[in-house]
Amino acid sequence: MGFLIKQILVIFFLVVAINCGSIAQATGLPVVKDFTVEAKDAQRRQVPILVLFMSESCSYCETVLEEFLLPMQRDPEFKDKVILRQIEISSRDELIDFDGKATTYSRFSGRHKVSGVPNVMLFDGNGQMLTFIEGLLTVDFYYAFLVDAIDESLARIKAAGQ
Repeated sequence: MGFLIKQILVIFFLVVAINCGSIAQATGLPVVKDFTVEAKDAQRRQVPILVLFMSESCSYCETVLEEFLLPMQRDPEFKDKVILRQIEISSRDELIDFDGKATTYSRFSGRHKVSGVPNVMLFDGNGQMLTFIEGLLTVDFYYAFLVDAIDESLARIKAAGQ
């Protein structure tokens, strides 16, 4: 095989690999950029904001995302119950916190004492943490844990009249 063909094949496979990485990231939950925007939506709809704190290298995070949260995001039953978002805990990218101040994903995670992943937290429209699920726990019961956490958070929001 000629040198030029080898170079073309290498470039082709690099382009495919880069695009596959973009596709993999696009299949996750929406990434939070500005919690003040999310909070206004949560207050208007009277629903909690569920945040998956994750790491790209965490296989358990991928399980939580692929097996539970993405199907939940597609399920019409949850459309009016919860806002689903994700955060990469080691990212130094800028994030607007609930108070409107700039921070980073890693500082936000640290402030909420997220040290292990996956970690799921539910917040109300004022940025108050309502409940959390740390780790993957038992896979067989994880969906029930998520539904209970969402229902508990919804009840607390409704009781507070938010």
